[in-house]
Amino acid sequence: METKIIYFTVNGRPEQAEFPVDCPAQDVKDLFRSAAEAGPHDILKLYNPKGNIINISPQLTPNSPHSCYKLEVVAADCNSEPLGTELAVALGFDLSSMEKRLQSLEKKILIEAGETPAIVYEMKRQVESFREKLESVEHLSWLGLFKELSEGTHKPSPFYHKRTLRKTREECEHVKEKFLQMSTLEVSEEVRQYLKTPTFDNWQWEDAEIMVLLQVMYTDLDFISTFNIELDVLQQFLYEVYKRYNNIPFHNFKHCFCVTQMMYGLIWLTDLRSKIDSIDLLIMLTSAVCHDLDHTGYNNAYQINARTELALRYNDISPLENHHCAVAFEILEKTESNIFRNLTTEQYKRIREGIIKCILATDMSRHTEILNKFKAILPVFDFSNKDHRDVLMMIMIKVSDISNEARPMDVAEPWLDCLLQEFFNQSDMEKLEGLPVTPFMDRDKVTKPSSQTGFIRFVLFPLFIELANLFPCLEQHIIDPVKKALDYYTEMEKALEREKQNRTQSEKTKPKESNTPKESELQQEMGPALKPSTV
Repeated sequence: METKIIYFTVNGRPEQAEFPVDCPAQDVKDLFRSAAEAGPHDILKLYNPKGNIINISPQLTPNSPHSCYKLEVVAADCNSEPLGTELAVALGFDLSSMEKRLQSLEKKILIEAGETPAIVYEMKRQVESFREKLESVEHLSWLGLFKELSEGTHKPSPFYHKRTLRKTREECEHVKEKFLQMSTLEVSEEVRQYLKTPTFDNWQWEDAEIMVLLQVMYTDLDFISTFNIELDVLQQFLYEVYKRYNNIPFHNFKHCFCVTQMMYGLIWLTDLRSKIDSIDLLIMLTSAVCHDLDHTGYNNAYQINARTELALRYNDISPLENHHCAVAFEILEKTESNIFRNLTTEQYKRIREGIIKCILATDMSRHTEILNKFKAILPVFDFSNKDHRDVLMMIMIKVSDISNEARPMDVAEPWLDCLLQEFFNQSDMEKLEGLPVTPFMDRDKVTKPSSQTGFIRFVLFPLFIELANLFPCLEQHIIDPVKKALDYYTEMEKALEREKQNRTQSEKTKPKESNTPKESELQQEMGPALKPSTV
């Protein structure tokens, strides 16, 4: 039977796992969980030598002892007992008293015999051997304790049309159960720091884990203590938010997380905590969490042209963004999910006003208006001026909302594929319903690079550069990566153009047999009239 050997370290300790190439995925995951001595709800991640998270699966690439992977428990229940202790308690054993008794007996034998008999050493050796056998990965595949990871940085499934738009009750309850089980985990300091960077890779985290990370954001910004937010209320709020993001290619719960995580990262990178009030930071983070609630995958232009219920309700004025706000405050109206319930009336009023302003600012039809406001106040920007702060908060959520190209390419590019899928879905529907087709969504006219080069040049750069003018430290974090993205898509566009020209040239030089009838065929069809004349 062909096997794979994977070398890795756990807490600096070298380990190796060997399993058949056709080993079930669950068994492979059990091996690594047992090697880490992890509990059933702890979150494990495996890193390659470059420091990138990789999927724990039978498809793991074999390595050598000199190129070890690193296995870490990135979130663990610090209050839990080791597995052996849990088992002993379950079986009714008091390990502490048993250990003391054995030590006493060993001491007594040593005193009476003058030395430790060989039989004692043999028994210890057998116990150690048995312990090693129990910890050996090949004996633990029955535990079934490992979690499912996404497949590396692979793109999400394109088969969204096979899922219902709204999440099913079973789907939600399953994720909630996992989230609550994980919610008491202590997330490692390494992950907490990684969470503050624009390079964070969302594709390696499941929805339940994402909810844990959102909880970490509220905790590490001191919102829990500052605004007296009960943990169970925050967890219910995050769950309600999760439920109200739909199963669509782009504007889904993972997008909500990415926008929130970028906002969170910007807050730390710019040291905003020392510049504006905590309540404004709370507004910014919560706005990011709620900014696309109940998005159905069709933009405002479609809503207005199709005369949807939202367009009629909001009189064609930012129908989607108004709806996202309304859904957010529906959630916050419920006592059990109202994270602002312990605030004063004045504080709540300020937060509501701020969240509405921020979410409405994500309507791209207002892009130029908001950017021009920011540019006008930039030379005299004053953090103590409320109007200035309000515009900055709108700019921050706009930057976060369209920040994918500031991320590493292997994180950003799958998001572009998701966005184009959603765009193409809309243009297909517009054609089907006889509505005006949104040009930048037409699958017959738009290519992957063409969709990005203009957007980066005329939307991203002007916006990001102005924010970096206020916070120069952001240049390396959001400007430089976007420059690389522009170069990448520009080269891709050139390559596609060359390919198109080559194809056109090839078609011109190729004999057009199918379009030009041969002389013999014409003669047969037309008769003597086409035969050469004779002298």
